[in-house]
Amino acid sequence: MLTGFEGIKVIEASSAVAGPMSSRLLADWGADVIHIDNTEGSMVRSMSGSDANQDASRQQSQRTSRQIVSKINYTAQNTSCNKRGIALNLAHEKGREILYNLLENADVFISNFRPRQLEKFKLEFDDLNRLNPRLICATLTGFGRKGPLQNEPGFGPSAGDCRSGLLHVLQEPGIAPVQMPIAYADFITAMTLAYGIMTALFIREKTGIAQTVDASLYNSVVYALANDIGGSLVSGEDRQSTRRKDRAALMNFYSTKDDRWLYIMMTRQDVYWKRFCEAIGREDLGGDPRFTSGPLNDENNNALFQILDEVFRTKTLEEWKPLITAVGFPWAPVQNLTEVCCDPQARENDFFAPLSHPKYGDIEIVANPIKFGRTEEVTKKPAPEFNQNTEEILRELGYTEDDISNLREQKVIV
Repeated sequence: MLTGFEGIKVIEASSAVAGPMSSRLLADWGADVIHIDNTEGSMVRSMSGSDANQDASRQQSQRTSRQIVSKINYTAQNTSCNKRGIALNLAHEKGREILYNLLENADVFISNFRPRQLEKFKLEFDDLNRLNPRLICATLTGFGRKGPLQNEPGFGPSAGDCRSGLLHVLQEPGIAPVQMPIAYADFITAMTLAYGIMTALFIREKTGIAQTVDASLYNSVVYALANDIGGSLVSGEDRQSTRRKDRAALMNFYSTKDDRWLYIMMTRQDVYWKRFCEAIGREDLGGDPRFTSGPLNDENNNALFQILDEVFRTKTLEEWKPLITAVGFPWAPVQNLTEVCCDPQARENDFFAPLSHPKYGDIEIVANPIKFGRTEEVTKKPAPEFNQNTEEILRELGYTEDDISNLREQKVIV
């Protein structure tokens, strides 16, 4: 099988979601990724995990974020499959010595240490460039490596969702901000960082020059909102939030008889209007001058909204699906997560990947969203258990059994 990153070695020392997911994207194409855990464990292992001693953590997670609780640690499997794992105490000099040994022959180092921590552990680019001039040093932060917040703690909900303006543009007037998708900012930032790493590797192959790659949760979500923020940059104005009833009637959400929701997006009223009126059983509207004489004014838009709001409540979502689809304009049901998992369109396009786990059996994880014509994703291997490959990796570095025992006694490894 043709793999794109076979021979590329990645050392990843990061916690939470964005850092591990960025290296998983590289592992999907064949990179040899070693994930470094702190010797006390990692945050991602308690996010949706299965160990009995993590029950309290998982219950707290469900209360604060309504995360799906499972005996399967699906967060770890999604972010760290196809990797090996080692647990190191990087606060200990010998722990950092092991890390330097790993980096000496690596291609990429990924971390989510804050700038002051990189300086403290002597992991800044100049330090590592002397050790390995070909090493790409990729750092992920909450807010960026410069500025007043460079050393502040930042997670996806705070640095990404809130500070970027995302929750503001989703908010209706007078209503509290919506529930945040779990790790939404992290997955966007993971793709941002992976894209940067791939570009840096390409530049290195052309020029021989290695460099830093920086990505932040804040910047990544700001970029995802580029259209809204672009408007604010040139106008100095904020995007105005509106209630559903005040939005365009033909580009809006409507509730159905069975309390489901759908979204219609009729961008060409001149093409679809009469067919739409027939589909909803309101042929009388097809020639109504209020709705056919050009762009709708506020009064006519409000009238049409009230009509459609009542019409869509007369049938269930399943009854509406074939009727609206036949009209031909873009529309979509607001699907729940189990429906996404069973969606034939998602299945046909390989949105999900099988994974055989020694403890959980055959499960599925979310597949890499990029599909190549000839290069296939590598067969998924389970995420490493905590400390699973520590001794194996140390032996590869030349450590003896006595060395490993001494490191364990000194609490450098577990």
